[in-house]
Amino acid sequence: MAIKRMTKDDLPHSLGAFKPVGHVLMAVRQDKLADVLKALREAGFGDADVLDFSAEEHAGRMEQMLDHSSDFAGFGYEIVLMRRYKQLAEEGCEFLLVFAPEDEKTARVTDIAERFEVPSAVKYHRLVEEDLV
Repeated sequence: MAIKRMTKDDLPHSLGAFKPVGHVLMAVRQDKLADVLKALREAGFGDADVLDFSAEEHAGRMEQMLDHSSDFAGFGYEIVLMRRYKQLAEEGCEFLLVFAPEDEKTARVTDIAERFEVPSAVKYHRLVEEDLV
């Protein structure tokens, strides 16, 4: 099955948990958001490759998913991540969901995440999640 680029209206879930396979979700402090977006564009990521979520928007989405996730999701790392994202959103972080299915694209995103010291960057694979920073 091919990995597809997500839109805000088409965010995937697995057992009620957030699961955007082939994407990296970065939490970015507001004062670094413009610089991170510029670096992503310079690294070859287009507008369709990057979805921007405000802190309020993402916190609300995570709260809803946490309230409605399956008991089975609680055994996985997805719930831990959703709680982390909710906390980061409450601290004012914005979120960027970057389409990076290939290792080379993931490496570019990781470099940017490290350079701008983002508090969280996670790559979603089919079966596991990978903390990049």
